[in-house]
Amino acid sequence: MPTFTLHDKLSAPEQSKPLLEDSLKNFGMIPGLHAVMAESPQVLKGYNQLHELILDCSFDNDETTVVWQTINVEHACHYCVPAHTGIAKMMDVSDDITNALRDETPLPSDKLEALRTFTLAVVRQRGEVSSDAVQRFLDAGYTQRQVLEVILVLSQKIMSNYINHIAKTPIDGAFKKFEWQKAK
Repeated sequence: MPTFTLHDKLSAPEQSKPLLEDSLKNFGMIPGLHAVMAESPQVLKGYNQLHELILDCSFDNDETTVVWQTINVEHACHYCVPAHTGIAKMMDVSDDITNALRDETPLPSDKLEALRTFTLAVVRQRGEVSSDAVQRFLDAGYTQRQVLEVILVLSQKIMSNYINHIAKTPIDGAFKKFEWQKAK
């Protein structure tokens, strides 16, 4: 399999250089995922725009983490699970939530579990979820807007998870301590 280039500010295509500069400002480093995505400025820009939209969703930090990590774990993303473990810590998400997501064990609240269940249904059924599944999600206290926002997050995670699988993106040093493998 070809080795994908991990771009820096010198090697990146011209249109990607300001995007990598933003990564440095925002994260204090160029995350490996961004370094790979920099090969296509449009991919990196699209990913970043999705990220900003997700941070502006109606989900709180716990809920955003549940959707992100549920998808990462389901897709067995070797890069995103550790990265989002570190990000969850920065977002003050409890270790109870993070560990339950990583270990695929029950979450600490029924509402968060309903969010994980619905997210898994969307992923596994490729959006062909039953009206009963949607209703259970709504009955758990979520909204139609949040049905759509799960799909927004999934769009971002498909980009990152699939790119990481294909590029074999190395885990960033900052997240190495959170390495993870899907339970069999």
